Amino acid sequence: MFNIGPLELVVLMIVGLVVLGPDRIPGLARDAARLIRTLREMATGARTQLRDELGPEFADIDLRSLNPRTALQRAILGDEDLSTLDPRNAFKGGFGLKDALNEEPTISMTKPAAQPVQPLARGEQAPFDADAT
Repeated sequence: MFNIGPLELVVLMIVGLVVLGPDRIPGLARDAARLIRTLREMATGARTQLRDELGPEFADIDLRSLNPRTALQRAILGDEDLSTLDPRNAFKGGFGLKDALNEEPTISMTKPAAQPVQPLARGEQAPFDADAT
């Protein structure tokens, strides 16, 4: 997630020890643990409240499907099992995302021909659209 290696973690710990001092680190660790615990409780409470508000007909809904990235993948690629579309699964004999994107596109990527614009004649008023203003 943070892409921090073991050596970098040791360096950060040494810098933290020097900057903060050994007397303040245990208190900060307790505060960080309390913050993480509070955030987890808030996330669990929000998830529970969402399930309660949606009602029993949505009790089996997968909240991960509400992720915008997942919604876009389903809109583009269809309702297939998205775990099989993971490019990391391509080496396992699965259907990779790369294969899905190499199919023939159904959308034309050519720009439509522009209509020639005729200048207004002398004294002619420009068209007015009351809904657009």
